[in-house]
Amino acid sequence: MGRLTGGDPSLLRRINSAVVLHALRAAEAPTLTDLVTVTGLSRPTVEGVVEGLIDTGLVVEAAVDESATRRQGRPARRFRFRVEAGHLLGVEIGPHRVAALMADLGGRVMGSAQVEVSATASADERLEQVRVAVADLLKRSGVARSSLRAVGVATPGIVEADGTVRLSTALPGWTGLPLGERLRRSFRCPVLVENDANAAAVAEHWKGAARQSDDVVFVLAGLSPGAGALIGGRLHRGFGGAAGEIGALHLLGREATPEEVLSPTGEPLHPLDEAQVAEVFALAARGDERARAAVERYLRRLVHDVAALVLALDPELVVVGGWAAGLDGVLEPLRTQLARYCLRPPLVAQSLLGEAAVATGALRLALDHVEKQLFAVESTVTARR
Repeated sequence: MGRLTGGDPSLLRRINSAVVLHALRAAEAPTLTDLVTVTGLSRPTVEGVVEGLIDTGLVVEAAVDESATRRQGRPARRFRFRVEAGHLLGVEIGPHRVAALMADLGGRVMGSAQVEVSATASADERLEQVRVAVADLLKRSGVARSSLRAVGVATPGIVEADGTVRLSTALPGWTGLPLGERLRRSFRCPVLVENDANAAAVAEHWKGAARQSDDVVFVLAGLSPGAGALIGGRLHRGFGGAAGEIGALHLLGREATPEEVLSPTGEPLHPLDEAQVAEVFALAARGDERARAAVERYLRRLVHDVAALVLALDPELVVVGGWAAGLDGVLEPLRTQLARYCLRPPLVAQSLLGEAAVATGALRLALDHVEKQLFAVESTVTARR
């Protein structure tokens, strides 16, 4: 397909191309006259740009309504942006699963795939499951691998700009892994790697509970919680990508680890054993006193961690996701205690995307990259500074 912006490499040509393409994507089969009106460009300029975009494969002339032709004579030519001209992938690589979403160039999700992975799997084994999930999704969707224009990937850990995982305690063999480089061997398109909580924050801002807010904290509430933040509508990673690692706050006071906090027996839980964690909450729901005390300790710790981030960032909204989002009694203690600790308490909401939030954010990462090419956008929600 060549360069997505197509045609003449001159700056003015590229700007005009981006303006016309943006108008085409936002409208339903506009005419040349419609495009002239919307863009403010001259008719010859618009006509030339449209012909160039047709040559790149990004635009096609829309089908003519034959009945309208018979009634009114030959109608004006109409055009549309070809969302099917390329495809995007969003991939979540987690402790227990690999999940993938596929979308067209309009961001419309076309299919999904999921593969279970052992929490103790090696890096190579986990990456092999990524290839399995993607191959399955491509096959079932009837999409050629060569049609992929960008792949977004989200995973636990501190992720550097080149896709290297600088630190990850959740996945064996993940610390120091050049994840972006390894995955680029499997794809002939850009691969963008992001922290999972950051990706979930982007997803909620795009399609979830934070669509109306530009200052948002997303809490990925698990045994060791993480958080992602949008400030002024842009993802905030911090200098080295470690912003939002609230699961490490207990180290400041050398307090009990998260595995000890949620243990009703005094023996630390295994940090990746979700069944063990679920059993503690189930026991608490049945009235077991030690389990209830453990859950209360966990909630106090979660409130403490989130309050620290809220005091630092002053978000309009806190969205809670992860496995803890489905637990009874999480949101109300957060609201009550944040009102107690914070000078300006934020709104608190539950994730609307649930377990799809991380992969959806990874998909948005890929879409942002392609939109930057298509529309000459200098700044996007997920762009790195």
